[in-house]
Amino acid sequence: MKAGDYYILWAYKPESSPGSRQIQLWHFILELLQKEEYQGVIAWQGDYGEFVIKDPDEVARLWGIRKCKPHMNYDKLSRALRYYYNKRILHKTKGKRFTYKFNFSKVVLVNYPILDMASSGNLKKPNFKQRKRMKYSRTPHSASLNFYQQKFNSGN
Repeated sequence: MKAGDYYILWAYKPESSPGSRQIQLWHFILELLQKEEYQGVIAWQGDYGEFVIKDPDEVARLWGIRKCKPHMNYDKLSRALRYYYNKRILHKTKGKRFTYKFNFSKVVLVNYPILDMASSGNLKKPNFKQRKRMKYSRTPHSASLNFYQQKFNSGN
């Protein structure tokens, strides 16, 4: 690990089944951001945690498919995103259209291998030593985030 690297603990299991009503929108967005095939639709950009929705209608359509809601559109999806503002999970980036930023210090992200999001914004799987140092918790709300908190609090 070198200074400037960031590590994220994911809060959901990958590849949730289509139609699953268990996934939350912010989990779904993280899932899309992780997959290269959606780079033309949604992508990391700028500051750590910032992302841009390049094709709002397609993101809404994909969310509608996942939640079995065929009439989903971007207006409805953006309304759902605003719900996360008060919870401080994410916020709209001022002056940038379709651009949001996750507040990872408020998001409990556990039970998934840590992914490295270097300053370039690319996600990489951790190496063996990094995986070995990871902490896990059975429940997201009572999670031990020692590894995550140490990484951000130390500034390394």
